[in-house]
Amino acid sequence: MPGAIYAEGLVKTFGDVKALDGVDLDVPEGTVLGLLGPNGAGKTTAVRCLTTLLTPDSGRAVVAGIDVLKHPNEVRRSIGLSGQFAAVDEYLTGRENLQMVGQLYQMPTKQAKARAGELLERFNLSDAADRPSKTYSGGMRRRLDLAAALVVSPPVMFMDEPTTGLDPRNRQALWEVIQELVAGGTTLLLTTQYLEEADHLAHDICVIDHGRVIARGTADQLKAQTGGERVEVVVHERDHIAVASDVLTGFGKGETTVDQHTRKLTVPVTGGAKLLAEVIRELDARGIEIDDIGLRRPTLDDVFISLTGHIAEVDEGNGTDTAPEKSRAGAKDKRKKEADQ
Repeated sequence: MPGAIYAEGLVKTFGDVKALDGVDLDVPEGTVLGLLGPNGAGKTTAVRCLTTLLTPDSGRAVVAGIDVLKHPNEVRRSIGLSGQFAAVDEYLTGRENLQMVGQLYQMPTKQAKARAGELLERFNLSDAADRPSKTYSGGMRRRLDLAAALVVSPPVMFMDEPTTGLDPRNRQALWEVIQELVAGGTTLLLTTQYLEEADHLAHDICVIDHGRVIARGTADQLKAQTGGERVEVVVHERDHIAVASDVLTGFGKGETTVDQHTRKLTVPVTGGAKLLAEVIRELDARGIEIDDIGLRRPTLDDVFISLTGHIAEVDEGNGTDTAPEKSRAGAKDKRKKEADQ
């Protein structure tokens, strides 16, 4: 049986750019799928196809047991969506925005008011509840938009970069809301560029690039593909970088990367704290003074570099997959017009 969110062979093309190139997804009921990828990878396009905002050129999609292409209106009644842009009416107050959403879903007025008050408190917006939302900061608008997506607690939720622009406190609050929803049986597809977020929330993770799913697994499994752990060393003298690089390469399980500006060297390793102690001893024996050294797990950039060959780009204001086209123009020429939508 397909999951609560199921896609098979989704293809979507814009001109000569293939935004989706045969995407397959399967999200079991009551779980969270983290859809990771750099800007322009196709994450938002996939969400738009699954939520009836775009029609794929080919492929099949089923959400909450309903065929997305055959019965789009029924799908819309069964899902909640929070997109990258805050979709709030700036002339209404925060409270009025939430009440309006409830009433659009045919919620009784009294119930809509109660739900609005509950969500305003949950997202730390009670003090600004009766101010026009045009007076809200960007982060406040984002929280209001997220609250609006949760007014009716639908069985299937789509959140596209939900925590972009949120401060740590409100990001943590949203994580708690998501965990409560999933514990209650909600299925969630979450797009994000933050591995920490996917690690914290997702049962499974798909990495998408150039419109294709290129890896799938748990956060730990994806990190393990990049070497499991990293030793980072900051040498005191720039002249010692070359020797330090030789030392780290001898202990590493991959290429040593060097940041000349910060004098920081990084290498993937296995062996944990024991190996770290050996590295310190060898550096000391070579007469290399260090300012800092540590062992850490792979970052999002490590995963992306390993899987896609380039780092993730966090764009605080990007609301579409097509926005990075200008910045990618040179890269597209260099890489023979790669399909990065």
